[in-house]
Amino acid sequence: MTRYFVWNASVFLCLGFAYLLFSGRQTPIIWDGFILFFILSTIGALDQIQKKHAILRNYPVIGHLRFWLEFIRPEIRQYFLESDNEKLPFSRNQRALVYQRSKNLSDQRPFGTIDDVYKPGYEWLNYSNAPITDELPDDIRVEVGQGSCSKPYSISLFNISAMSFGSLSANAVLALNKGAKLGGFAQDTGEGSVSSYHKVYDGDLIWEIGSGYFGCRKPDGRFDIEKFTQVAIDPQIKMIEIKLSQGAKPGHGGILPAAKVTPEIALTRDVPMGVDCVSPSRHTAFNTPIEMLEFFSLLREKSGGKPVGFKLCIGKPEDWFAILKAMIDTQLTPDFIVVDGSEGGTGAAPVEFIDHIGMPMRDSLRLIHETLIGANLRSRIKLGAAGKIISAFDIVRACAIGADWCNSARGFMFAIGCIQSRTCNTDMCPTGVATQNTLRQKALDPVDKGTRVYQFHKNTMHALKEILAAASIRHPSELKPNHIMRRDENGVTQPFSKHLLHIEAGALLQTEPSLAFTGEYAYLKAAWNTANPKNW
Repeated sequence: MTRYFVWNASVFLCLGFAYLLFSGRQTPIIWDGFILFFILSTIGALDQIQKKHAILRNYPVIGHLRFWLEFIRPEIRQYFLESDNEKLPFSRNQRALVYQRSKNLSDQRPFGTIDDVYKPGYEWLNYSNAPITDELPDDIRVEVGQGSCSKPYSISLFNISAMSFGSLSANAVLALNKGAKLGGFAQDTGEGSVSSYHKVYDGDLIWEIGSGYFGCRKPDGRFDIEKFTQVAIDPQIKMIEIKLSQGAKPGHGGILPAAKVTPEIALTRDVPMGVDCVSPSRHTAFNTPIEMLEFFSLLREKSGGKPVGFKLCIGKPEDWFAILKAMIDTQLTPDFIVVDGSEGGTGAAPVEFIDHIGMPMRDSLRLIHETLIGANLRSRIKLGAAGKIISAFDIVRACAIGADWCNSARGFMFAIGCIQSRTCNTDMCPTGVATQNTLRQKALDPVDKGTRVYQFHKNTMHALKEILAAASIRHPSELKPNHIMRRDENGVTQPFSKHLLHIEAGALLQTEPSLAFTGEYAYLKAAWNTANPKNW
């Protein structure tokens, strides 16, 4: 009977308070007690009737405590149980760093590192005994499209990664674009297209176009070149990015249910109200790697000569090799490639895709960087990297592997108030960042949070300059894998290059290009030999 104790006690007390009320003792306390225990008694009765939850039938009333504890478990773990450097998916130290820099507070820490510097995987940068003492430039930038575009773009080394209006609230988009304008860096629109909120502060935009062609689509969902041209010629848009895949769910499409397609989202995405907004799993504007490169050339022309590139999370290596072979055969190249890693992702995705689909960013970045060198194409194509980039050291490491610049999504979400509640898919975001609920997003002040976005970028870039100066490096393009050391699984210290793919310049243009893949990367030979530029 202990399983029913709380319910039985509630019924007994309810009857007791009812007796007192009928006896004429109608005081507020007695009324409150009667109402409370009447409600608990009713809940217990309903628990016995329902058939959905066995635990409630066996433990009426008290069984609800289990669901409540389960509901608040993430918050309890985050605030009371997890350590400062436990990454789920970002550690408290990582989040604190963003919060401090976005608020212009000191990011210095006392009493030494809390990292275990002797654990496998620990990494550090080799500094110089002759560090640079003169001031490095305040704004480190990279030229994209130089030599191939009439309107190349000088992009900051640190930018806002792709996040759509619809996934983000209107106020979040406003805050991010205000920060981008103040700091002179770029905001990627995400595949949800260019909304009116992206244009309020006139911050630089990278227009991402996914397989749904939102903002440049025909009624049947296919690509519309005329609508594309109307949007692309806007001077606020600096580059065009075609999304082949994204780190959170590569190879997976998406559906925004009709109930969530607000009038603003319908207008922005150029989709009808009352109909599911579908983003297919693959493009229809091109079917082969060669067709894709020809498509890029068309977009570059119609946009008035702006840089055009694509974003992908690598899956099968032969698919990337097919694109590379198409570049070699046609000598048509994108102006840039954004490498998204499987560790990335801001919104919701199926569990298996988040955990087990797609190649991590560092592996993808190195594969693309080195094979472009092997094809003598690296100088024509700039590489952006995205995937859990928060700190200046994250940027340094990505550049050492092969990136020209870096993007961050969740870092800038933290800057505008995200607390990693991981409720992005519920429309119940507690800070108004990832919700379309008008009341919830009002809590996010875009003016204040826009300043924080700017300050996070500014202070991160300042930290980057200090790191480069300490290593006697004037520009991140000078970073090489040997600048970073890593402790391997056996506790042995080795340069980062020992863990990375290396291909000699032009090696993939030789008679037997697959021989460029040696040692532990020999498995890529078969992928190279089977890759077909005329088919995926």
